[in-house]
Amino acid sequence: MFTNRQQAGALLAARLRNLYSSTGFDGTPVVVALPRGGVPVALEVAIALDCPLDVLVSKKIGAPGQEEMAIGAVTADGVVVLNEQLTRRLHISDRYINAHRAELASSTREREQRWREAAGMKAPADVRNRTVIVVDDGVATGMTAIAAERSLRNRGAGKIILAAPVIAYETMQRLENEYDAIVTIKAPFDFLAVGQFYTDFHQVPDQEVIEALHSAKHNGRSMVQAIPR
Repeated sequence: MFTNRQQAGALLAARLRNLYSSTGFDGTPVVVALPRGGVPVALEVAIALDCPLDVLVSKKIGAPGQEEMAIGAVTADGVVVLNEQLTRRLHISDRYINAHRAELASSTREREQRWREAAGMKAPADVRNRTVIVVDDGVATGMTAIAAERSLRNRGAGKIILAAPVIAYETMQRLENEYDAIVTIKAPFDFLAVGQFYTDFHQVPDQEVIEALHSAKHNGRSMVQAIPR
């Protein structure tokens, strides 16, 4: 059981430092948080590794009439990942998916831009040929994690590492085919929800996201600093 996201992030950062000492990263990595819950975890990682922090919003696509049931996820640049088995079973049309894809991609772009501007960040992190560490507070189905990874591949990222304090065991096995490496502390079989592994699992408000991005910007490397190759 983790006390809160900050404590979980500190433990995760220690695991990542061990990975760096054994394998090394290609230059200074970029930490990319999956909001909202992944942001306070990612801040601890970014500060510990002295590297820039950015966000990548990946929203789930809910089933018709059952918005809490994730049938897929979409990122700001329109990358879509679907649970094909579930969409077939529920007879979900391409028209429904395409309509939600456009709407969600637009809203994620607006949210990313709003958070960056409020934190004083001039531009998204340049991930081309860089090691990217994708951080969340926990991974259940893996839909948003896969969408984020594919979006980063499209942007030219080099090695992509998924880091989360807790990942459902079956999901972690699937994600091994997507990510170059996975770093976690717990990979339980009896996974019901991410919140079951935290004492404090409050909903992260916009202001906490903005403050984390601002803190990383001023305590670590600048978001737009050129990293020596």
